[in-house]
Amino acid sequence: MKTLKLTLKKQWFDMILFGKKTEEYREVKDYWVNRLCIKYPKNVIAVGIQLTHKHSGQQFDLDKFDLIEFTNGYNKKSPQVTLECKGIEIGIGKTEWGAIENETYFIIKLGSEVSRKNC
Repeated sequence: MKTLKLTLKKQWFDMILFGKKTEEYREVKDYWVNRLCIKYPKNVIAVGIQLTHKHSGQQFDLDKFDLIEFTNGYNKKSPQVTLECKGIEIGIGKTEWGAIENETYFIIKLGSEVSRKNC
């Protein structure tokens, strides 16, 4: 199973842990494009979702993750929760969940809880 590991601030971690936040957002920037999109050899053109951001005109196929592992902190004893990943989309996020109004994000859709540690 392919797992995406993300670190969150306490506010967002707690909302996800208690089921109040069902999406997580990441900016459409080179770092997240490299982590969330399928990588192709330089001589292969990726055909998929077209991004409307700095990457306008480029196309990327979003990678498929089975699980998302969220950690609140960087310590081995930090709280951690793992959820099913229902997919990743590109769109406008909800401001009450940390998105900036009218900004385009990778939207990570969260499913059922699989496990938790140190919570």
